[in-house]
Amino acid sequence: MDGGTRHNARRAIVGATLGNAIEFYDFLVYSIFAIQIGQAFFPSDNAYLSLIASLATFGAGFVSRPLGAWLIGSYADRHGRRPALLLTLACMGAGIAGLALTPSYAQIGIAAPIIAVIARLLQGFALGGEVGPSTAFLIEAAAHTHRGLIGSLQRVTQLAAGGMGALVGLVLSLVLTKAELADYGWRIALGLGLVVIPYALWVRRTLPETHAVEERAAHAPPPTRREWRIMALGFVLFSAGTSTSYILNYLGTFAQASLKMGQSAALGGQFLSYVTGVIAGLGAGWLSDRVGRRPVILAAAIVPLLGAWPLFAWLIGSPTPATFTLACALFGLANGISSVFVVAVSESLSKASRARNFAMGYTLPLTIFGSTAQLIVTWAIKESGTPMAIAWYLIAIWVPGLIAALLMPETAPHRTGQAQA
Repeated sequence: MDGGTRHNARRAIVGATLGNAIEFYDFLVYSIFAIQIGQAFFPSDNAYLSLIASLATFGAGFVSRPLGAWLIGSYADRHGRRPALLLTLACMGAGIAGLALTPSYAQIGIAAPIIAVIARLLQGFALGGEVGPSTAFLIEAAAHTHRGLIGSLQRVTQLAAGGMGALVGLVLSLVLTKAELADYGWRIALGLGLVVIPYALWVRRTLPETHAVEERAAHAPPPTRREWRIMALGFVLFSAGTSTSYILNYLGTFAQASLKMGQSAALGGQFLSYVTGVIAGLGAGWLSDRVGRRPVILAAAIVPLLGAWPLFAWLIGSPTPATFTLACALFGLANGISSVFVVAVSESLSKASRARNFAMGYTLPLTIFGSTAQLIVTWAIKESGTPMAIAWYLIAIWVPGLIAALLMPETAPHRTGQAQA
């Protein structure tokens, strides 16, 4: 591969993943600052009710995801990946601006939470539309021998975005007072995503098109029987994986609300969980190119199923900043392995309808389980009276996840003898 080809390949990867990272950064940073956002838009004398209202608004961002997945995914299959990727980034920029710039409830009253919900709906629409074209682009742009590693970047960039959000939150918590963080610190964290959007739009405008005109159809074909089976198994795997991811995003709030830790210690541990998640995600993608997807998928299901109880029992029994940091690092490793789910499902779908079908298969479990994970865990901890409810939840979702992993066929081209487009 000559220098120009390598440069173009790197540019394509950056273009697809940078926009993905920006969009997930601001979507996930909301959960990191759920307590402060709740105080701004849903003030209450009861801290629990304020947090629940904030998390419910976080969940509202999932409601519009299926609509974005269907409409923008279908658009990407009919008109190409590049225009769809530009559309999602523009929508996300508008949603970020709406949330970051909306005055608090104390300033404009009931209009504040209404605008916040609308901004979250727009962000959800953009994210639902982003995942199909960006994943299809990465799969189609990658060589068959490196598809696991390149395709895993879709998931890895989400973790990297979450890590950046935790790092920004940590820095802000160190330089701002608690009152300043609640007043405007979270707005700074959200607004940073806007700074990079013009550059990301420029890069995406120059991306090569991986879905040629002659490959497009006015009406994308429905999934085959094999594709329906993989999508059904993927639904279960994504349900477990996304629930785990949003529990990971919740760890900073969990440390503050349930373990009574300071925000700096909580965000420091959460940042490390994203670092280890990125390492595990890249490693899992690389390994799947050598041993196949199926062994890595099995590992991704077994590790959290068997590890959730001892990990949280140890953390809750000794809730110090040191144990929290180490527990977060281990949790991040377990969560990162699931990056291979994205590759296995997307590479199994026909190119003509890949963006739409993958987007729907990925987004529906996120809408059902990702939107409710933090809310259910917060409620379960309150009702049971023990923080161990977070471990019970993880075990419950990974039992069916392991069954789906056992039934998932091998999809790597070098293992199946097929070179899917």
